Amino acid sequence: MDNGKNNISRRSFLKALGLGGAVVAAPAIVSCAKGDQPTDKQEPPVGKMTYRTNPKTGEKVSLLGYGMMRLPTVGEHGSAREDGDAEIDQEMVNRQVDYAIEHGVNYFDTSPAYCQGKSEHCTGIALSRHKREEYFIATKLSNFSPETQSREASIEMFQNSLKELQVDYIDYLLLHSVGGGDDAMAEYRARYVDNGILDYLVEQRKQGVIRNLGFSYHGDIAIFDHLLEMQDKGEIQWDFVQIELNWLDWKHANEINERNTDAEYLYGELTKRHIPAVIMEPLLGGRLAKLPDAIAKKLLARDPESSVASWAFRYAGTPEGVLTVLSGMTFMHHLKENLCTYSPLKPLTDEQMRWLDEEVANEFMNYDTIPCNACQYCMPCPYGIDIPAIFVHYNKCLTEGNVIREAASTDYAQARRAFLIGYDRSVPKLRQADHCIGCGQCQSHCPQRIRIPQELHRIADFVEAIKQGHDAPAE
Repeated sequence: MDNGKNNISRRSFLKALGLGGAVVAAPAIVSCAKGDQPTDKQEPPVGKMTYRTNPKTGEKVSLLGYGMMRLPTVGEHGSAREDGDAEIDQEMVNRQVDYAIEHGVNYFDTSPAYCQGKSEHCTGIALSRHKREEYFIATKLSNFSPETQSREASIEMFQNSLKELQVDYIDYLLLHSVGGGDDAMAEYRARYVDNGILDYLVEQRKQGVIRNLGFSYHGDIAIFDHLLEMQDKGEIQWDFVQIELNWLDWKHANEINERNTDAEYLYGELTKRHIPAVIMEPLLGGRLAKLPDAIAKKLLARDPESSVASWAFRYAGTPEGVLTVLSGMTFMHHLKENLCTYSPLKPLTDEQMRWLDEEVANEFMNYDTIPCNACQYCMPCPYGIDIPAIFVHYNKCLTEGNVIREAASTDYAQARRAFLIGYDRSVPKLRQADHCIGCGQCQSHCPQRIRIPQELHRIADFVEAIKQGHDAPAE
């Protein structure tokens, strides 16, 4: 990479993004081994990957896409260190990319904002060791902060992506996370319209610097509908759109969060227009891999040889309008297990799809978990709170029956001990929920629109009550 003065530093770039430190997601919990136990013993076959055809280019895209936002770090088992300066294990990234390509994966998704701003750089190093025709790169124009929304700054961000990725063209370029924010339409216009950047990207597509242009959607449905109406009016052609799709979000996304939109609608609108869908969050940050025991047993009873996670991946990959399904694979066993599921894909039947998005999803909704996908867009907290780790632990205890609110309950003592011991092991005391001052800096970055300070205060009150052996506060 050219380190001349025209290139901004990675740390300065992240500050300009408005993300401060890292956007480093916790490792996805995935498996295709029976019982969801990670294993390197099950070797995926070579030459069996399922592919989907890009209708614009005719190119074959692997159904499994490699999400480069959960890269392995040195000595930290894939997680960022508390100081926010985790060192990416480039050797391991290289090994996993090599293995993925050998087994047919050719779609790699990154962003200037991922992994403390290091993802594009590390991805570029790993992929540049292969022939350019062996892989497709997807990256994003992640100009979230007003400091990066001028025409000049946005163009600089795009050009920097080309440099970091060591390529002359981007195969799939996305407007990143449109629909977020309190005033989603105003934010969208500031990022892409008023500064002329959307016109610039369309011109780059004409010149071949961008081969496919699309957007990733979160939040306000008015933005999603508006962008598709632009195509209906002939104002633009979207080559693909990235949406969240899984068996819980198919019919329940709006119930989980009123700002979200059911995947059934999103996917339906894309297929009407023959726009390929790229799928994110097939496991909802791991929540659909670690289900409540009662639900997991139902899935295993239907197919004892398939893991809970593989049901979710098969669900996301079955619709024919899906081009690729993204998974953030921190460890080699994540990659191997997901390769097993898609090499080749065994599509779910219509009956199995209905069973998941109706009966199983309805039962799961009764657990009222916090809809955190562990994307870590809320991080870093200026007061050091590990927001995703707190929510992950709370959800885990909720699904395992260790969130009991009445001290007189027979299982209260056992559940209390399990929650508190697990909490201290999962989250250092200085990073726990009781240190939240309610500044709200985290909330605007959350794609799921979680009321993060309120949830942290609720969990802090719950923890204090059960420490004292009292009834927990009412919801």
